Amino acid sequence: MSTTKKIPMRKCVGCQEMKNKREMLRVLKTSENQFMLDATGKKNGRGAYLCFSKECFEKAVKCKGLERSFKQSIPKEVYEKLEKELDELENE
Repeated sequence: MSTTKKIPMRKCVGCQEMKNKREMLRVLKTSENQFMLDATGKKNGRGAYLCFSKECFEKAVKCKGLERSFKQSIPKEVYEKLEKELDELENE
């Protein structure tokens, strides 16, 4: 009897596509209400997932995907900070 390992799937809040968890970027809300990117996917806090693309991030901002996931409004400064971090990750 062979056992196959289950691959965890997550939905992108931008494009709404289901993808492998490892292929996505996690946006994290900590218990101190701070937002950050979690490339490892293992930090504590509430998470929402995005594809590694600028288009998905822009869709998530436009359609308020992150705000729906975290059930609160997100300040513009947080979006700017996340966009800057995403650009740095894309350039690596």
